[in-house]
Amino acid sequence: MTNYMRFDLEGVVPEEGAPAPDRLIAGAPQFLTWNLEEAPGGIFTGVWQATPGKWRISYDEWEYFHILEGHSIVTEDGGTPIHLKAGDRLILRPGFNGTWEVVETTRKDYVIRL
Repeated sequence: MTNYMRFDLEGVVPEEGAPAPDRLIAGAPQFLTWNLEEAPGGIFTGVWQATPGKWRISYDEWEYFHILEGHSIVTEDGGTPIHLKAGDRLILRPGFNGTWEVVETTRKDYVIRL
């Protein structure tokens, strides 16, 4: 085993998902998640993709992500919309509540700490 990991999706079967019905605001977004690693201390890393739609989000975890492609808008309750496109990075902290809107199918890589 090496002490590094590439974000290589080859051979990784993605999990399919969607927002919970009670969180859905618009559209019929579908998710694909390639879980690459679960490390000690509640740390997860992988790649996530979503098709267009809008839903409510509520974070108990800490997440750093980097947008690889697409266009999404993340808006904190009472805040200003943040337009995210390829190359953008963001950290969402525990306690973040708002909406995630996918305008164009979006793919991101992420690191989450529970």
